[in-house]
This record gives sequence, structure tokens and C-alpha cells, in this order.
Amino acid sequence: MSDHIPQLNSHGEPDLEAAFATLAAEVRTEAAALTTPDAQEAFRLHWLGRKQGRLKLISDAWLKSAPAEARKPLGIRFNQLKQQIEQALEAPLATASTAAVQGIDVTLPGAIRTPGIPHPLLKTMQEIVQVFHHLGYSTNLGPQVETDFYNFEALNFPPNHPARDTQDTLQIAHQSSKPSRDRLLMRTHTSPVQIRTMVAQAPPIRIVIPGKVHRNDAADATHSPIFHQVEGLCVDTNITFSDLKGTLDHAMKALFGSDVKTRFFPSFFPFTEPSADVQISCIFCGGKGCRKCKHSGWIELLGCGMVDPAVFAAVTEERRKTNPADDTYNPERITGFAFGMGVERIAMIQHGISDIGHFYSGDMRFLEQFA
Repeated sequence: MSDHIPQLNSHGEPDLEAAFATLAAEVRTEAAALTTPDAQEAFRLHWLGRKQGRLKLISDAWLKSAPAEARKPLGIRFNQLKQQIEQALEAPLATASTAAVQGIDVTLPGAIRTPGIPHPLLKTMQEIVQVFHHLGYSTNLGPQVETDFYNFEALNFPPNHPARDTQDTLQIAHQSSKPSRDRLLMRTHTSPVQIRTMVAQAPPIRIVIPGKVHRNDAADATHSPIFHQVEGLCVDTNITFSDLKGTLDHAMKALFGSDVKTRFFPSFFPFTEPSADVQISCIFCGGKGCRKCKHSGWIELLGCGMVDPAVFAAVTEERRKTNPADDTYNPERITGFAFGMGVERIAMIQHGISDIGHFYSGDMRFLEQFA
């Protein structure tokens, strides 16, 4: 690196242009040889050092003899040259990288970077959703803070239903002044998205709804105030209970293996009629009976049923606010089925987990088992 201070013959435009072009060429030549951090630092001190930096020395020498009218163009060119030097310092050490690659000892073990993994709950949720995507369902989502109308009223929960009580549902504070249907709460299931979807669009509808829900439950081995659900809704003409049974039988086989059997037992849910609980043959003992299935050979997994006409009536009432003649969801022409399953329950069965709290503990010893 040269410490020579070039001579500036005059302050005319041609001489200034030539002088600074020479300095810029020197910067480019020296910058091309920056192959190490030490070389970069030496280059920085040589050009930008506060006391003996070449740029400062040249600036002082040229500016002292410059007439007043030449100082502005000189200052502009010095700033441009300084920017070129700084850009050279910020550029990656391409030559150094090439040299480092050539110097790698390929016989040494490489540095292993452990990639992140999906949380086991998210992984199970994605697996469930993917099964229904293959059946032509799409995914719909909705808010976790819901109104009483979407969470309860439209789903045929009567005003005095126990689920509306604060012992079961987490209510948002300061809602008593609002009309009952507009009061906010943390959704207790993902079913409100079914109502929102039907209000927003006409059949045919085939959706699957994954998401987080909240209930006022004490935490224990099988309960948590926060958990996840995947629900589904199919609405069209001529949808029957046989369609529901075939859909869920296929889904259970896709999730747990082709040998799994399903059976349906009568049940009750306010928003479906008829309703059923679905059991699968125990995946641990093959239906022979063991401790995990309480020696019954069956494991209860989810609930389902045909959409209650009262739900269609609530949807129709809401749609008629914008179109008084709307009759899209007339139960004489439209039928549908719905189902819902807990993601934690399925994940616990899949992985043999005995305590739901492990999913939320953040214990790396537990989570690393799924890496």
C-alpha cells in the first residue's frame, strides 16, 4: 500500500476528475487483495485512519491550497471516494471464502446443526387435517375470542345450558351491559367456524377446522384449560349418516392403520341430531382387551352427528339480515354432518403419552423424543 500523496496540478474539472480516478483505481486494486480480516483492518487504517489515514492526509494537502470555489467539488469527490472505501470494507471476503473451501479437511467430522421440529401437537393436527384434505376438504379458521351467538346460541345451546356457566366457560370481563348474544368469551370449541362459514357461503361446504379452544377446567392428567380440536363440516344435498360413517371410518384407518375398526354409539350434542360417539378398536391390543382400553377392546375417540335443523334455522336468520328472502339452508333441501376430535387425545394415543401436561411443560427431554 502506497503512502505517496499525489500532486494536484490544478483545481480545474479535468484535473480533479483524473486525480480522483487514479485514487479510485488504487482502492479497487487494494480491495481485491482483502483475503483475511487482518488485511481488511490494515486497509481500513491505511485509508481511513483518523490521524495518518491516507484519505485524511490527501484531503488536508489538497484543500489547503484550493481556492474557495474549488472546495465544494473537492469535498464531494472525497465523500464519494470514502463511500467506495467503506463499501470495499463491507463486501464479503470472496477470495478468502474460496481459499477456506480449498483448505477444508474432508476427513474431519462436520458440524451438526440440530434442526427444529414441529411440536407433537402441531404435527398430529397437521396429520389429521391432511387426511381430510385428501378427501377434498378445505381448511377454515376463526377467532379464539367469540360471541355467545356463534359459540352457543347458533349451535342450539339453550340459555340455561351448563356449558354457558362460568364454571365451564372462560368469559371476557365487563360484558354484562351487552345483549346476551354479543357477549364475548373464549371459544369452547371450533364449532363457531362452522356457523361463520355457513353464514358467509352457500353449499356445498366441506371444511375442516383446526384450532385452539379454552375451557374452565382444572388441569390434571387428562384435562387442560387450553387444548386443540379438529372439527369438520359437510353440507350439501342428500348428505346422509352413511356418508358420515364412511368418511370417519376412512379417516380413522388413515390415522391408525387399515386394520382399525370403527363403531358408533348413540349420543347427544345440541347441534347434531342424531348424534353419535365414535370408538375405534384398540390399537395396542388389536381389540383383545388391555389396560389402556380398560379391557373393552375399544377406545372412544370423537363425537359426530347430522347437523340439527335448528342450526340451519339460526344460520338462515343471520343470512336474512342482508337478504330477507334467503332460503339457502332450508333443511327440506339441505342436509349435512359434523364431527369433532381432540388433538391431544389422538396424540396421546399415537405416542403412548399418559399426561396431557407434557405437551405444555416445555420440557426439552420430552420434546426431543419427537426429533
